[in-house]
Amino acid sequence: MHREELAARAAEHQRRLDGFAHHILVCAGLGCPDNEAIIAALRRAVAERQMENRVLVRKAGCMGLCALGPIVLIQPGEIAYQTVRPDDAAAIVASLGQEPVQRLLLPPDLPFFARQHKNVLALSGRIDPESIDDYLAAGGYGALLTVLTGMRPVDVVRSIQESGLRGRGGAGYPTGLKWATVAKATGDRKYLICNGDEGDPGAFMDRSILESTPHAVLEGMIIAAYAVGASQGYIYVRAEYPLAVKRLRLAIREAERSNLLGRAICGSGFDLTLQIRLGAGAFVCGEETALIESVEGRRGIPRPRPPYPAEKGLWGCPTLINNVETYANIPPIVRNGAAWFAALGTDRSKGTKVFALTGKIRHTGLVEVPMGISLREIIFDIGGGIPDGHALKAVQTGGPSGGCIPADFLDTPVSYESLHELGSIMGSGGMIVIDETSSMIDVVRYFMEFCMEESCGKCVPCRAGTAQIHRLLTRFQERRATAADLAMLESLCDLVKHASLCGLGQSAPNPVLSTLRYFRQEYLDRMVPAEPDGEVQP
Repeated sequence: MHREELAARAAEHQRRLDGFAHHILVCAGLGCPDNEAIIAALRRAVAERQMENRVLVRKAGCMGLCALGPIVLIQPGEIAYQTVRPDDAAAIVASLGQEPVQRLLLPPDLPFFARQHKNVLALSGRIDPESIDDYLAAGGYGALLTVLTGMRPVDVVRSIQESGLRGRGGAGYPTGLKWATVAKATGDRKYLICNGDEGDPGAFMDRSILESTPHAVLEGMIIAAYAVGASQGYIYVRAEYPLAVKRLRLAIREAERSNLLGRAICGSGFDLTLQIRLGAGAFVCGEETALIESVEGRRGIPRPRPPYPAEKGLWGCPTLINNVETYANIPPIVRNGAAWFAALGTDRSKGTKVFALTGKIRHTGLVEVPMGISLREIIFDIGGGIPDGHALKAVQTGGPSGGCIPADFLDTPVSYESLHELGSIMGSGGMIVIDETSSMIDVVRYFMEFCMEESCGKCVPCRAGTAQIHRLLTRFQERRATAADLAMLESLCDLVKHASLCGLGQSAPNPVLSTLRYFRQEYLDRMVPAEPDGEVQP
């Protein structure tokens, strides 16, 4: 299928959509309960009023405000309803063109939506994730056609470099530099991989993107494959994400039928096939070399580096690995230009970032904000602040690899550099809000237990070190720790951080180290008092 045919198909679908006076979009993400029942009830209500030719009810991706879901959006008018139930369907349909249903209405100027800057999530909640025609009508695959008909691979790589995009999987490595390395690598065969093995507790950014706009991820992958010269790709996604897997499989089939995947894509000389590989829930497989081992059919254990995957990756061939959000950023960069993306964010952290807001916060959900926004704006303006009259104590960013940032640093701009200076990391985008009722030792003990259980066991510092750190944290939790335990805890954290083989072990002590830095008194308060002669009380 060529550019003209795709354009005609998109235009025809848009004409069909324009033929309806009202559109009712229902959030059909995994986090919204009863969405299938709501859709069925709305369609029954439309049929009862004989409005099938005027009202279109369709599913949509995640609308972000999970705390008040399921959300239903009425177009035109951008009328949004919260916590909708199947019993509300008749009232919603009856209100079309009339006064909205006030008891369900979301304020149109709610800061949760008004303060965001949507790029990756621009189509999430606006199109049916299971319809390639919806994606085409919204401009989807236009960036791919631009690349295939008017850009050389080197031009695409240069554009990504000039955009300043950094990997959204956590490390923040410059995406364009990684692409250039793979493009320059020699070999008869190259691969690319999408890392969708999102394992951080409280994180659901990649899952929501895959559920809401799977074609955007595919389009980004196809452009990346063209740029680096790859002809085979894999999407590695958690088996615990059944809806994302289902929609990815459907999207791949639709793309193949539309000649957007496979041989001679859109009449060009470029071929690409994509396959899905399901992860079995091992957190360590989020590390790229362990992921490669798993794709090859072996146990997911990290490899020593160098050589890096860009030079010697999947089956010994040059391999490009980016995460879901990174690939989803590619189509808008191509459409709008590198300068457009580079103008967003800060000098060294460009663009926008998707965060999953969870924990003790009013508006839990998915948000996309420009880099450089402050933690205070995210938590109190967008997130609505702390419920039940409690005070903010800390923000945990970066999952088990991140740190706990105290309330004193709320005005810190969110960027790779600023979070690193505070002893935390951006990570893939998890942001857990902690209030004054929580013990920081309990928080870090939970994360250390997670890392201990998820360690692959290959290297001693991680395998034994995380277990010993967890044992010491338990002593603090039970108020049995001594000054010697505190000294040992700090020593072990340093050893595990600097001697572990891969990123899991190297970053596992980060939550502990950040709380020792900012919440040290909590450790001191849980130590057994010492006698004047230095002996510890029994």
